[in-house]
Amino acid sequence: MCYTVALTGGIGSGKSTVADAFARLGITVVDADVIARQVVEPGQPALRQIAQHFGHAILQADGSLNRRALRKIIFAHPEEKQWVNNLLHPIIQQRTRHALSSARSPYVLWVVPLLVENQLHHRAQRVLVVDVTEDTQLQRTMQRDNVSYEHASQILAAQVSRSERLAVADDVINNDGPPDAITDGVARLHQHYLTLAGQAARQEEKHE
Repeated sequence: MCYTVALTGGIGSGKSTVADAFARLGITVVDADVIARQVVEPGQPALRQIAQHFGHAILQADGSLNRRALRKIIFAHPEEKQWVNNLLHPIIQQRTRHALSSARSPYVLWVVPLLVENQLHHRAQRVLVVDVTEDTQLQRTMQRDNVSYEHASQILAAQVSRSERLAVADDVINNDGPPDAITDGVARLHQHYLTLAGQAARQEEKHE
């Protein structure tokens, strides 16, 4: 398994901006949200099962998943949310393991928004938290998703707190400033992770 750095952060923290900066340095990025979207694309077995279970009204005219309709159902019916989770989580985990083990860069960046909520931080050698103030999170979420302050606050309240996230962090990168301000921090961490990944590889060779 490739040396894995898990990247997480709350909504509006700029995880994608940081991940993109690592990708530009040649690091493989495995994004949990991207995989979660891929497994329910048209033609995927999971989408067929969802359509069979909920009826074809759960699909858009083009055959893609009507995410808003599904969110409504699982929000109102916890047992349906459990059914969807039981279907999708094993598929997502399998694809994630394959993507992580197939990475060919010196280390791999695993982007997991719900890393702390789902207690997944122990699956990575290192945890990097993208940290911003709650005010920054609210402002960015309101602008990006065109939602009210109240709605953005509700989303924030549903996630683990900033302090809980920081409690599992090995490394922290502050992203309160403009996007290009993180470049130096990412470059420093990149060098650090290259060193750690190299050390881990040498240790592994010794034990083989």
